[in-house]
Amino acid sequence: MIYSLRGIVQELSPTFVVMEVGGVGYYVGISLPTSQRLEIGQPALLYTQPIIREDAHLLYGFFGKEEKELFNLLISVNGVGPASALIMLSSLSHSEISSAILSGNGALLQRVKGIGAKTADRIIVDLRDKIQKFSIEEQNISNLANTKTKDEALSALEVLGISKKMSEKIADKFLKQNPELSVEELVKLILKNI
Repeated sequence: MIYSLRGIVQELSPTFVVMEVGGVGYYVGISLPTSQRLEIGQPALLYTQPIIREDAHLLYGFFGKEEKELFNLLISVNGVGPASALIMLSSLSHSEISSAILSGNGALLQRVKGIGAKTADRIIVDLRDKIQKFSIEEQNISNLANTKTKDEALSALEVLGISKKMSEKIADKFLKQNPELSVEELVKLILKNI
């Protein structure tokens, strides 16, 4: 089984890439998020999933292991093929897919081309227990990012003579409202609200 490919991006489109590895060009189906992270002529590493059928040997590639795992979960559902799984990964973020499955939001899944009501219900039923890992991972990643941003902002404010105790509650409030804040933005917001 081909687990991964490390090589040079020879051709690139939103749906496939040709990776040159040791003089051999591999045609690899990809999602839009993976396509956006690749560049023609540049080296890249793709985690791959081969699918062997009677009439074809197909190879699908992913920029990250999480996307590959999610792809494999989606194609394990009866009625969801590799093409539908790639369309879903291109249309929705990992967190949108996992939260739709966990909350039973079939309407969101049905927005994806080729996913009808029955297939959306089947995805929810089959993957509800298996998908929790993705929502937990994403929460942990965002919590770690928030903690780092908050710590750096509080340290900067301490240098300015503002006590950590005074600015910590304000920092928590703003990070809860907008987890994507940069250190600089957070410092400015805290200074305005002290």
